[in-house]
Amino acid sequence: MSLVSFLRGNAPWLAAGAMLTFLSSFGQTFFISIFAGDIREAFDLSHSSWGAIYAAGTTASAVAMVWAGGLTDRFRSRALGAAILVALAASCLFMAVNTAAALLPFAIFALRFAGQGMTSHIAMAAMSRWFIATRGRALSIAGLGVTVGNALLPIAFVALMAVFDWRALWMIAAAIALLGVPLLLTLLRTERTPQSFAAESAGAFGMGARHWTRLEALRHPLFWLMVPALLGPPAWGTAFFFQQVHYAEVKDWPLIAIVSWLPLFTAVTVGAMLASGWAIDRFGVAKVYPTALLPSVAAFFVFATAADPLHVGLGLVLLGMTQGAQSTLPAAFWAEFYGTRHIGAIKAMGAAVMVFGTAIGPGVTGYLIDLGVGIETQYLAMAVYFLGATGIMILGLARFRTETPSSAETA
Repeated sequence: MSLVSFLRGNAPWLAAGAMLTFLSSFGQTFFISIFAGDIREAFDLSHSSWGAIYAAGTTASAVAMVWAGGLTDRFRSRALGAAILVALAASCLFMAVNTAAALLPFAIFALRFAGQGMTSHIAMAAMSRWFIATRGRALSIAGLGVTVGNALLPIAFVALMAVFDWRALWMIAAAIALLGVPLLLTLLRTERTPQSFAAESAGAFGMGARHWTRLEALRHPLFWLMVPALLGPPAWGTAFFFQQVHYAEVKDWPLIAIVSWLPLFTAVTVGAMLASGWAIDRFGVAKVYPTALLPSVAAFFVFATAADPLHVGLGLVLLGMTQGAQSTLPAAFWAEFYGTRHIGAIKAMGAAVMVFGTAIGPGVTGYLIDLGVGIETQYLAMAVYFLGATGIMILGLARFRTETPSSAETA
């Protein structure tokens, strides 16, 4: 099937997925971090205090994802997605009106859970379940939403800061999230039936030609061997964007010197996302995944040694390669190795790991900054981490890849 035919035949479902991932931007670190300076000033927070609050709210959202993620196996994306978008809008309003530092962790929890957690989880779980032979392409196209958000929203809202108070901007975000509800209901008016669609094809089976439950997946060693690879991109990618204000201060650059590279970062991310989707459909996730983290090894080395903003652009190109692939590979991994019947519950565990990673990154980097460990030194350590995670992943995939139906068919 050609790409044009694929898009034409599946436009409503793909558009719904892309819209959900776009709206998840309001709970993503790249969006929240542009308000870091205003939030720290408004609540009189140090770097470590702000990082700890962000980590606490995000960790709580990761725990909640373990339970809530399984709801995608029970409810249609149309109804669940609409409810979560309303919750996301309420979270944005909460951030706008809150004046108590004690309530800030709850605001972060709400944004991270409804936005970065559930909104994107619903979209990617639906793509994994609804598409089989073209799963990689579906995941990559749905994931375009958040990359568009990454490219446009930080620049737009930083520009709007010259005109509006930061709290008013959160009200604008709430209004945008609410506008997504009627659009989602329209796009999914004839939504596919998840359970029957997943069950009707043997191609949706995982290892051992069967569907795994979440408990079975957690008992399997491959899950734990993949954890470092799942954790790394959200943890340290989030840390970079979370600390971009501090990084610019350390380098004595204006923030726009970093933010202005985001369109290029997004373009590379989109290219890597689409390429990884095609590669998954062509070669299988087991062959593609081990290449995904290597660009980040180079990216964080470049960030650590950057002498001018041009080097940051190069680093973001490399980071974009990993981030683009990361948008498609984990969801495809769960479906290919563990089947699709319980994909919501299983993917929720992986999503919890990744959301927890987004808590670790800001918390650890903020704490180390206050201890006097320079951000450039931290970036060198992150490069080493990505190298180690790649090695562990290769060992796990090499051991179990032959047990998937796709590998058996290839053989």
